[in-house]
Amino acid sequence: MIGRLRGTLVDKTPPTMVLDVAGVGYEIEAPMSTFYQLPLDKSAEVVLHTHLVVRDDAHLLFGFASLSERTLFRTLIKINGVGAKMALAILSGMDADEFSRCILAEDATALTRLPGVGKKTAERLIVEMKDKLPEASAAPAMASSPAGLSAAADIPANAAAQASAALESLGYRPAEAAKLVAAVKTEGLSTEDVIRQALKGSLR
Repeated sequence: MIGRLRGTLVDKTPPTMVLDVAGVGYEIEAPMSTFYQLPLDKSAEVVLHTHLVVRDDAHLLFGFASLSERTLFRTLIKINGVGAKMALAILSGMDADEFSRCILAEDATALTRLPGVGKKTAERLIVEMKDKLPEASAAPAMASSPAGLSAAADIPANAAAQASAALESLGYRPAEAAKLVAAVKTEGLSTEDVIRQALKGSLR
């Protein structure tokens, strides 16, 4: 099991990034909450807590900026009907505190605004996560890497297009992703900022 990686960020196309660790490029999927904390300088060191999923057709590596995020991810994928993709979408759409509030308040409506989460899945999450929340949120947030984790990175010219693609990867339908991005004033925003605003809009 690969539990932690320290390396240099080589490439990022949310929700995927490539981390160079001693000359080996690890392709890692991560929630947007982790992308928001990636360093501005691509030569800076990044530390991620990771979880490896082994399938018949692939080995998938998931990375998280904090131990609490990884713990919640691991708890979510143990629930029937919640796979790794949906768990990433949940962690991208709301932070751990917001998710906990939804569970404790039994707010199924808010949960169904997340991509791929229907009414039955939302109700299952509420029932099965209630007694798991203390364990899921107990781990402290990861200290930043020596170079520090800072706000989002370079501003690409096609931030809107990349944001739409990222939302589709998280489970939104193409038309829905385009609509969410279109509602954001994208001028001067990075891809991560566009995604952040679009995800906020999806929860309203």
